[in-house]
Amino acid sequence: MDQPELKLLYSREYIADQVHRLAEEIDRDHGSREILLISVLKGSFLFFADLVRAISTPLAVDFIRLASYGSDTRTSGIVELRKDLEMSIEDRDVIIVEDIIDSGHTLEFLYYRLLQRGPRTLRICTLIDKRSRREVSIEADYVGMALEEGFVVGYGLDHDERYRNLPDIHLMEGA
Repeated sequence: MDQPELKLLYSREYIADQVHRLAEEIDRDHGSREILLISVLKGSFLFFADLVRAISTPLAVDFIRLASYGSDTRTSGIVELRKDLEMSIEDRDVIIVEDIIDSGHTLEFLYYRLLQRGPRTLRICTLIDKRSRREVSIEADYVGMALEEGFVVGYGLDHDERYRNLPDIHLMEGA
């Protein structure tokens, strides 16, 4: 199997700076009112862990798992719920934590599904916002970094379940 060429895009230090900036924004917006952070598995798990540790606001955590990518680098557009939340979100301040917003199909599916469960507020936090590929109208309230083009791996982001363990984010050349 040929190894793709990986080009450093965001260093672990830069990522850490963005995570702390996002935590400060979330703290500023929520004060002392408890928030529920929902990690969209699998890709957001490293970002989520770092973000949770950086937030000072009282919080609770839960996890949801969706799937929309096969082994290709483009979305299928079909979203499947693989693991649902364990906690009620009714009348709570909720933030969906996503690794990357690409086409937006997965996040749009999740956002409207959760909105039906009656949260007090529902916001979106993403590490990477890839606006050039957006196919639906969904926006993040908190954005770590904007990316115009390219397929990225590392810091939890994968290609065929590989490269999640890389501490930096890399552009996968030729993907």
